[in-house]
Amino acid sequence: MGHREDLLEGAKRCLLQKGFARTTARDIVKESGTNLASIGYHYGSKDALLAQAYVTLVEELSDAFDAEAAGQAPGEPGSLERFRAVWANVVATMREPGSLWRLSMEIVVMGDQLPGVRDELARAQREGARGFVSLLMGVPEEKVTDATADTLGGFYTTLMLGLIAQWTFDPRTAPDADALTEGLRQVIEGVTDGPPVR
Repeated sequence: MGHREDLLEGAKRCLLQKGFARTTARDIVKESGTNLASIGYHYGSKDALLAQAYVTLVEELSDAFDAEAAGQAPGEPGSLERFRAVWANVVATMREPGSLWRLSMEIVVMGDQLPGVRDELARAQREGARGFVSLLMGVPEEKVTDATADTLGGFYTTLMLGLIAQWTFDPRTAPDADALTEGLRQVIEGVTDGPPVR
């Protein structure tokens, strides 16, 4: 590996150990075995490096969401069964000790203090939304339009952020995949069987 890759790996370890706010450039250098100048040369700033490290961690973890890849029967694309299978895998990542999702809450709260980082993560969030649509609807990511990523993908992202917040705040009462699926079923029934909206 070169310095760029070493820095990224070191930054990932620092994020998981110390979080975003407490990680210093010197921490990353010590963890990666590189030097301070290489952070600016390869990433522009410590915050840009940490943002890239966070995005990479999320991308690596998102592979665990895929029911088919995990050898599970995911159900038909767009079905409640597939919804439950994917969200069961998401929730499983939240149960793990030292979950990456606690770090996500720190970054959400710090957003206004780090506008450059926020902008970078907002771009990554749209691609994450596209990935959710792909997983849940059974279409290749490259076929998911921007409009679908912004609407259906935005819905899934909102659900994800709410779930992260609940699991961070109180894991004992946070919903699992069964509760989320039942909630969605009730919403669908309410929309299809409820009184007309005026």
